[in-house]
Amino acid sequence: MFIAMNRFRIAPGREKDFIEIWKTRDTHLSKVPGFIKFQLLQGETSDEYTLFASHSVWESSEVFYDWTRSEAFRQAHANAGDTKGMYLGPPNLEVFEVVV
Repeated sequence: MFIAMNRFRIAPGREKDFIEIWKTRDTHLSKVPGFIKFQLLQGETSDEYTLFASHSVWESSEVFYDWTRSEAFRQAHANAGDTKGMYLGPPNLEVFEVVV
């Protein structure tokens, strides 16, 4: 298995907006071969930002990277909503092979 995580630093006070975007968007993941599971995680809040991470589980790195080059990926990311002032920098992608 393979895990892909994006870490997001979200401006204080915009957490509900960020969560709502993820709740209401059509990710198209249910139609993607090799996709297993998705979770949005909320982490600690500081004076500067609230940390979130998207956590997706895949059968392999190959199916994940195939998805990132697909039309389903483009559709899932096309209408992310009004994000002006929400993101404090770009997401940070971290990928992992499950070894145990």
